[in-house]
Amino acid sequence: MHQHGLFDVQLRHEKIKKYATMLDQLNSLIDWEDFRQTLETIRNKERKSNAGRKPFDVVLMFKILVLQSLYNLSDAQMEFQITDRFSFMAFLNLNLNDRVPDEKTIWLFREELTKAELIKPLFDQFEQVLSANGFAAQKGQIVDATIVSAPKQRNSREENKQIKEGDVPEAWDSKPNKKRQKDTDARWTKKRNVTYFGYKNHVNIDVEHKFIREFEVTSASVHDSQVVKEIIDHDNSGEDFLADGAYVGQEISDALEAAGLKNCINEKGYRNHPLTEEQKASNRAKSKIRSRVEHVFGVQSQRAGSLLLRSIGIVRAKTKIGLRNLSYNLSRYAILSKGG
Repeated sequence: MHQHGLFDVQLRHEKIKKYATMLDQLNSLIDWEDFRQTLETIRNKERKSNAGRKPFDVVLMFKILVLQSLYNLSDAQMEFQITDRFSFMAFLNLNLNDRVPDEKTIWLFREELTKAELIKPLFDQFEQVLSANGFAAQKGQIVDATIVSAPKQRNSREENKQIKEGDVPEAWDSKPNKKRQKDTDARWTKKRNVTYFGYKNHVNIDVEHKFIREFEVTSASVHDSQVVKEIIDHDNSGEDFLADGAYVGQEISDALEAAGLKNCINEKGYRNHPLTEEQKASNRAKSKIRSRVEHVFGVQSQRAGSLLLRSIGIVRAKTKIGLRNLSYNLSRYAILSKGG
């Protein structure tokens, strides 16, 4: 059998680099060390003992979570793909003889990020990078929401009623293993006569560059219009605020006026009060711009498939969805920076 040497591995890496993948572009554009100070806050606690292996580098682990989000992989799949793919190893600066974090280590690191509530700070930190490199939010903002499915719960009607009222069924207290597998934060909702269970990813993108500038995660039952105030981008240099007819309402109009924004939300017709031809034409003109937000959800779904949460509870959902939004911005930055 042919023995593979060091130069064989180097040649393989060089051949892969010729294809100039998005991962190569990300490594050449982004100084990952900029995230270290924020990430190191989860390691501030002193180790009780120097025995055993040292934990994996926080920047390495963060890059693994970015990879995981870009390709929508489970923790087990992530461990295998890092071991199997030269492109993943190159992105992570790992050699064949380096240790690869196992699925439990990946899960634990994501848990640490979740407990430290670091996803939003990391997201905002990269927003500063975008602004500093010529991609500041411009020409107005667009908001929309998409449903993120969670594993469906097989509960009784009475149990669902108690959960909806904010209570945990008492019967679950005697079954801790069952209780740990129950997501009491996710909710049911219906869209276009299809029923979904899970959460919502509410995003605000800028018209010019189509980066996600703000986001909020809620249960799926929360109406799109209820989180507008939380995701208004006050740093966007444009004044236009675009959204579909789901965001119509006096409260939203007042919030936009208070923020100094121009209400460009699509008008909505009602029974016995249909839209005029002029209003329809205005909606069509707005929709040509507003539809840019669909590109964001489309790219996320096309590249990684529909996100199915493999976690329990809204706290972990915010981490997973936040990582997906940050990873989208990272990949978008790579594309725009090379003129794509």
